[in-house]
Amino acid sequence: MSNSSSIRHFLLLALADTRQLQLLHFCLLLGISLAALLGNGLIISAVACGHHLHTPMFFFLLNLALSDLGSICTTVPKAMHNSLWDTSNISYSGCAAQLLFFVFFMSAELALLTIMCYDRYVSICKPLHYGTLLGSRACAHMAAAAWASAFLYALLHMANTFSLPLCHGKALGQFFCEIPEILKLSCAKSYLRELGLIAVSSCFGFGCFVFIVFSYVQIFRAVLRIPSEQGRHKAFSTCLPHLAIVSLFLSTAVFAYLKPPSMSSPSLDLALSVLYSVVPPVLNPLIYSLRNQELKAAVWRLMTACFQGH
Repeated sequence: MSNSSSIRHFLLLALADTRQLQLLHFCLLLGISLAALLGNGLIISAVACGHHLHTPMFFFLLNLALSDLGSICTTVPKAMHNSLWDTSNISYSGCAAQLLFFVFFMSAELALLTIMCYDRYVSICKPLHYGTLLGSRACAHMAAAAWASAFLYALLHMANTFSLPLCHGKALGQFFCEIPEILKLSCAKSYLRELGLIAVSSCFGFGCFVFIVFSYVQIFRAVLRIPSEQGRHKAFSTCLPHLAIVSLFLSTAVFAYLKPPSMSSPSLDLALSVLYSVVPPVLNPLIYSLRNQELKAAVWRLMTACFQGH
């Protein structure tokens, strides 16, 4: 029997058993990381440099790109290191930091997606009040509230999870440090505190989901009342990228955490964790840049300027 004070490191789930597959996984993760860094980096640079993109929608998109970069940089580099060097170790403090930042960036992403939904709702349903409700100060306050509440929420989770005595070994059934996997190692009944926090976070997630659904019902009703087909198409085109990202993020995360225990298996859990932690940061920039002509043009101008500079 060991407790958390005697644990110096955890063992992460190996992505592959053979050396060839480990190197293949390293190459795949490297390609995914570079794609996420390039896509989100281009969006951040284009929005920051393009003065005509200094609007609430693109301001929140810049924040979303930052959260995507943070989430993929939290989990993937360690998995790449373990695949390359044929190891599965992660230090106790490294695991705590990884859990803290993963929960921080994931909860910030959900909060930002909810705020972006509010932006679309005001833009389409209350256009005359857009400048008042979403002025620069209001946007800054909303973004700051999203980041601050996400960090506080992550800090509570990390402190609570790592205060539990751990006596069921040190092997985690995941390629990064995740709360449910660490709870499986706990031997104390005090894990009910963490379950209470998870229940609260589920209510928060469900509240965001209900707000998003209600907002989109109002948005679609308003769009269908627009007389011209061109106007309806333009309104829908500003909403579809956000709706696609919300659907991808929520569907994979909800299924990963709320699926029946009978469906659980190491390979399925691993595939789902990759879907909700690695895939969205890669696809989000692509979804937004393909559907938004302004952003596409700004990214193209930025890339052209970089090539001409070299």
